[in-house]
Amino acid sequence: MRILYRSLHLILTIFALLMLAACFQGMPKEKPPIHFNPNMDTQEKYKAQKESNFFEDGSAMRLPVDGTVARGELREDDAFYRGIDPEGNELMQAPVVFSAELLQRGRERYDIFCTPCHGQAGDGQGIIMKYKYPIPPTSMHDARILGATDGYLFNVISNGVRNMPSYKEQIPVADRWAIIGYVRALQLSQNATADDVPDEIRSTL
Repeated sequence: MRILYRSLHLILTIFALLMLAACFQGMPKEKPPIHFNPNMDTQEKYKAQKESNFFEDGSAMRLPVDGTVARGELREDDAFYRGIDPEGNELMQAPVVFSAELLQRGRERYDIFCTPCHGQAGDGQGIIMKYKYPIPPTSMHDARILGATDGYLFNVISNGVRNMPSYKEQIPVADRWAIIGYVRALQLSQNATADDVPDEIRSTL
C-alpha cells in the first residue's frame, strides 16, 4: 500500500512540474532561443526587395540576362503563338485541327468569355445589351467577320480591338484557337446553305 502511495505521489509530482513548466512557455526570456538547425532561419540568400552589396546597382533582384528565354517559353512557332505566317501575314486558317473535342472546349471557353457580349448565338446580343452598353458588340455573322481570317480573330482575342480588351492573360493560346473553331461552327450554323449539307443527309431534307 505504501509503495502504491509513493508511486502515485511521484506521478502527481511529475505531472505538476510539467504543468508548471508549460506555464512559462509564453513568458518573455532574456536569453536567445536555442536553434537546433540555425541555417533554417539564417539562410545565405537574397530576399525580394532587399539591398545587395555585391552588385553595382545595389539591387538583390536581378533581371534576366539579355537574350535568354525561360524553359518552355521560347514560343518560336509564330503560326500557333501569334497567328501569322513566316512573312508576318495573318493566317488564313488556324494551325490546329478543329476536332469535336476541340470544338467542345471552344464552346465552353466561348460561353465563359464571349457570351456576355457576343451572345450565345454570336449575334452580338449578349446580356450586356440589357445594361444600355453604348457600343453594340460585333456580331460574328457580319460579312466583315465572316470574311476575316483565323489569324485576324486570333489577334483580336489576344490583343483586343476598339472597346474589346485583350484576353491574352485570361485565355491560353490553345483555348484561343478552340474559341475560333467554335465561332466558325456558330457562323456555319447560322449561315449554312444547301451545299454545306452532306449528300447523304441532303436527300432527306
